[in-house]
This record gives sequence, C-alpha cells and structure tokens, in this order.
Amino acid sequence: MVKGKESEFYNELETMPRQEKEEYYNHKLQEQVKYAYEHAPAMKAKLDKAGVKPSDIRTIKDMEKIPVTSKDELIDLRKVDPPWGGLLGVPPEKLTAVYMSPGPIYDIQSLDENFYHRVAKGLYAQGFRKGDMAVCTWSYHMVPLGHWFNEAFRRMGIIAIPMGVGNTELQVQVLHDLPVTGWVGTTGFLTTILTKAEEMGYDPKRDFSLRLAQAGGEMGGAVMRKRFEEKYGLVTFDMYGTADVGQVAYECKQKSGMHITEEAFVEIIDPTTGKQLGPGEVGQVIITPFDNTYPLIRFGTGDLSSCDDEPCPCGRTSLKLTKILGRVGDAVRTRGMFIHPKQVGEVISKFPEISKHQAVVTRPKFRDDVVLKVELADETLDKDKKDELAAAVLKLFPDVCRVRADRVEFVPKGTIPEGAKGIVDERTY
Repeated sequence: MVKGKESEFYNELETMPRQEKEEYYNHKLQEQVKYAYEHAPAMKAKLDKAGVKPSDIRTIKDMEKIPVTSKDELIDLRKVDPPWGGLLGVPPEKLTAVYMSPGPIYDIQSLDENFYHRVAKGLYAQGFRKGDMAVCTWSYHMVPLGHWFNEAFRRMGIIAIPMGVGNTELQVQVLHDLPVTGWVGTTGFLTTILTKAEEMGYDPKRDFSLRLAQAGGEMGGAVMRKRFEEKYGLVTFDMYGTADVGQVAYECKQKSGMHITEEAFVEIIDPTTGKQLGPGEVGQVIITPFDNTYPLIRFGTGDLSSCDDEPCPCGRTSLKLTKILGRVGDAVRTRGMFIHPKQVGEVISKFPEISKHQAVVTRPKFRDDVVLKVELADETLDKDKKDELAAAVLKLFPDVCRVRADRVEFVPKGTIPEGAKGIVDERTY
C-alpha cells in the first residue's frame, strides 16, 4: 500500500517507478501469453500460425511478434467454433454469467478478481467513496457494463441504484428523492436526464445532491462534460474500455488524460505496420488484459488514440491515453456501443422490400442520432406499407445492434451510391 493512501484501490502498483513497472509488464506478459497458449485454442492457433512460441515473449517489444486480433475475427471465430470461438480460458461449468455484444459475440463474465478492481480503482481515482449513493445508467440487458459497475460499487461500499437506460422522468425523480451523489453512463444520456429535469421544473444544481459523474462512452464527450461542470456544478470524468476486455483507462482528478490500468497492457500501434508507437504518436489502441477467463492477446479495439508519458501530479506513474480520436475500419461507436456494418446488413437482410441501405450517425445537439436511409425495390409502395416496414426495421435493429435507431428515411433510387459504406459517421464536435 502507498504510504499515506487509505485504500486498496490506490496501491503501490499505481505509483511504482516507470522502470520497475516495465519489468512488471514484462513478467505479466510472459505469464499471460503462456496461459493463453495453453488454455485458449484460438490463441494457440494464432501464435502457431505466426511461428511464435510463448518463450519468444520476454519483453514488451516482443509483443509485436503476435498478430493483432480484430473484432471481426472474434465474430468469425465464434461462427467456426461456437459459442466461445476457442477463446474460453476456463472450464465452461465455472462461468457465472454471459453477455452479448454485436456480432453476435457472447461475452464471458470474468472470474478474475482484477477485472472488477480495474473499474473500482478508476472510480476511486475520481472521488467515489464508501457511503456514496450512485446511479448506474449503463444497460443491464445482456450488456456487461451495468453489471461491472454494480460489482465495483459493492466492493467499494457504494450504494448502487441500477437504473439502466430510458425512463427519464423516473431517472429525474430518483435523483430528486434520494441523496444520489454519483452517476455513471454516457454523456448523451446525462444531457437527456438533466434537460428533462429542467423541463419538469427542477434546478439540478439546487435540487439534486449529485456531485460526481463518470460520463463517457461517446466521441465528443469532453464538450458535454465541460457543459455539465459549468452549468450544473458537477465534477465529471471520462473512462475507456470495451465489452471484450473491460475498463482499461480512467481520468483522475487532474484530468490530463486517462491512466492506463496495471491490470492490462495497452499498446498504440501503427495500423498499417502493426509496430508499437511512441508517446504522442497516433495509432490503434491494442489491449492485452491480464485475465485468465477470456485470455485475449493483442485485441485490436479499432479506436485511434495516443499515449502521454508526462508525470501526473496525482502520483500515478502509468502512461495515459489521450482522447479517442476516431476509428480504424468500419465500426462506429455510438451511445457507448459499437455498430458494425455487418450487423446493420443482418437487419436489412430480413426485409426484401429494401434494395439498398446506409446507416448515418450524426450529432445535431448533444445526442447521437442514428438514421437508416433505405432505397426500396418497389418505389410505388404506399405510405401505410412504408410505415409498417419502418416500424418493423426499427423494432429489429436494437435486437441485433444493441443500439436503437432513431428513424428510417426512405430515399429515391440512386441516392445511395454503389459500394457505399454501410455506416457513415457525420458527427462533428
């Protein structure tokens, strides 16, 4: 434990000198690659194909020898070897829960203690403490984030209110009626709740006990967080993670980037060469979690960012992720979830009336707007039939993509070019 620090959620590992931390990572990577090779057949096949043995991985730099595993590969592996794709690192009977992300990918609830510790120590760095009451608005319906935070709250002695998404009037009522001090969810949804509160006649700054908000999961969140602080007096923070590997980075009170957790190894690589990049250089975020339940090695998130190696006044010595700058490939992150063109195509394939489609993501104000533009095979379809078709598409969309589309827009034939992207991100921040 760090001298003068009072919690298991801020210990000597976080303030370890950089050279010692590099040696720590070298050791942990040797262990993790060896475990994945011996227990996860898909990872063994990956290394064998690349001609890499676990004994070849001795240092951080050696990780470049192992090919990156993309989100698309996770989907394909599960099709070939359902349901886990050869990526389960423990006997199936030991599992306690299963979630789902677009693909479909059946995400495995980790049995490793450090998985939830990552979430808890991020919350601790941001000021969440024992005795706080916190609302969690991440989804709980086969989506892991809500469950991650509930477990982290339990470990920290925080009273959890598992609200999930939607029901904005009830969300406002809870914030007013109970001494809620903390909140977690997307920046867009917090905007929706605070706006609804004002419409209902409340002054959030005066009528709520809310003081802390971990609001992330969306591009452009910094602008909204600044607004929350200036208008409502909240202290807000960002975090970063994915459904596949959990939370891996979080802001501290200095807000000078997101500290990378010591329970995972994060690289920034050149998307073309796969080589590791230095501080300040922009590349794809690659994650190797130290997790035996789901032992992914060099998981390619598809997110673009860079690392900052400047010392942080908070005392933590980890490298920090700067903001997420964009995406590699076709998937788009919206409202805390990724939408992939394959998933949109799967929805549209159920409707032969539609000849072409394209999903367009915009941000007209402070919320992501998802519109499905479609061309009809038969443009003479009457209004009632169009309305029925649109309703059916919108109903199926969240079942496959885990995110709701806002509307279907019928466009004339020829509007969507041949070979057009399945998803277009037109957001500006």
